[in-house]
Amino acid sequence: MTDVNSRIKSEIESSDVVLFMKGTPQAPQCGFSMQVVQILNHLGVPYKAINVLADGEIREGIKTFSNWPTIPQLYVKNEFIGGCDITREMFQSGELVQLFDKEGVPHAQAGKA
Repeated sequence: MTDVNSRIKSEIESSDVVLFMKGTPQAPQCGFSMQVVQILNHLGVPYKAINVLADGEIREGIKTFSNWPTIPQLYVKNEFIGGCDITREMFQSGELVQLFDKEGVPHAQAGKA
């Protein structure tokens, strides 16, 4: 395993919910990252955000690690969930809350959009 892969794996394992995004939750640097942040914040889910713009190696490495070409990328309990579109669809259908319930991830709300 390369150094960047081990760093990514370590980040994913460090929290139940990890979001690789452009920017920070307080200042997202792209609309897609902002949408995922808004969904997680709306649900009151504790999560760790990794700003890929601050680390080019992570930015490129996460795409290879997940075999997914775009950012943001959401991980729950070490499992890749998807990007913005998948996260939004899961939120709107209620699947995201069901996943959090199944995985024992705390959240404040059980609603959908």
